[in-house]
Amino acid sequence: MAITIVARLVFGWLCDRIGPRLACSGRLIVGSVPVMCIGLADSYETFRLFRLAIGVIGASFVITQYHTSVMFAPNVVGAANATPAGWGNLGGGVTKIAMPLIFAGVLMFSVSEAFGWRIAMVTPGAALLLVGIAYFFLIQDSPAGNCKDLRARGIMAPAADTKGKFLEAAQDHRVWALFVIYGACFGVELTINNIAAHGLRPLFPFAEGTSVR
Repeated sequence: MAITIVARLVFGWLCDRIGPRLACSGRLIVGSVPVMCIGLADSYETFRLFRLAIGVIGASFVITQYHTSVMFAPNVVGAANATPAGWGNLGGGVTKIAMPLIFAGVLMFSVSEAFGWRIAMVTPGAALLLVGIAYFFLIQDSPAGNCKDLRARGIMAPAADTKGKFLEAAQDHRVWALFVIYGACFGVELTINNIAAHGLRPLFPFAEGTSVR
């Protein structure tokens, strides 16, 4: 997950430069490659490299928040931002349920478990690829149109005007207040997710009926 810190900074900058449509569709299409190819990993090092690349997909949070912020009016933008953010977290839970089912389906074709999980990873990769293509053709950057067209018509400020804006935002104490709050909340969520993934018994021995004094 650490790679998402860098990826989110990069994709936030890309949203300002090329717009959320291209940033998101490009991330999904390119991100589908390591998801499908992780099945080719033949060592701990190659598996970690693929996993690192997959972590970049986590930058989707920044793009969706940016996109909904420019697509919806101020009187509903809060609800709009909350909707994709909530569905994104829900997707993590659905994945934990769906992937074992897909894996079980692959095993029905009499393949080994060692080979089955590799084939199963093609499914989410293909889904990312299809959604990325759909995002490119069916979505626009804002209600008024795409950033490239708006800049050509002089309606939107040139991309060069965003230079130095990151440092300007970093000097605002409110940004750092949100930074701490989000880090604390999301950090707890990731911790619980990891505990759930590895099982609760090592941390909660009383779950097996032992007494706790």
